[in-house]
Amino acid sequence: MANYSVAQLDELVPNPCPCGESRRAFAVPENQTASVHLVEIAEQTEPHWHKRMTEIYVVLEGEGAVELDGRRVPVRPMTAVMIRPGCRHRGIGRLKILNCVIPPFDPDDEYTDG
Repeated sequence: MANYSVAQLDELVPNPCPCGESRRAFAVPENQTASVHLVEIAEQTEPHWHKRMTEIYVVLEGEGAVELDGRRVPVRPMTAVMIRPGCRHRGIGRLKILNCVIPPFDPDDEYTDG
């Protein structure tokens, strides 16, 4: 088995998520390192948090904000935001982001108030 992985993010099937739609690469049980997601953030998003995962959002397109524990932080292309476990967060505005998730995305570690 190769000691690398390659994914074409724009060809992955999108999954619904609290922020809109996410194309998730490397989120497989045999990978315990990290996953990366191409996320299209919708206008209306739901605050959520994680108990174990750290996320790093890198804004690729659009302008808006990321709400972090109730505080709105303006973002634009090339803004990077590190979101640690326990931080309630959501994107605001139409944004396309690259989301690096450490450890890899686990749907059982995604919590909402709703």
